[in-house]
Amino acid sequence: MADSLILEVADFEVDVLTGIYSEETGNPQPLRITIAVRLTPIDRYAPDTPLSASKNYMDLKFAASEALPAGVHFKLIEALGDHICETLFLQDARVEAVTVKIIKLAISEAGEKIGITLTRERH
Repeated sequence: MADSLILEVADFEVDVLTGIYSEETGNPQPLRITIAVRLTPIDRYAPDTPLSASKNYMDLKFAASEALPAGVHFKLIEALGDHICETLFLQDARVEAVTVKIIKLAISEAGEKIGITLTRERH
């Protein structure tokens, strides 16, 4: 089995226009997002290996925040997850797979984590 490298940004919060119910539409909802990206690693990472040999973690966060289209309402968080995956695939040809976990914070009643996990592999 070949080596793989997983980069992850976990549990950051972002407000996104999402939802299908009247109380959800029109106002951004707080979401907790975790993104993991699988890359093919180089043979070895030495102490002086440049960032270009990997990927900047902030690119993952950017895909789920600033890269979202302004004013677009995602009815389903599945569509948001899909958009994040596609953004990361477009950013970097070395991205082999993306896993996005999205938790809808506003609908939790007793601390449960309600949401989705989408894993998409490059075609």
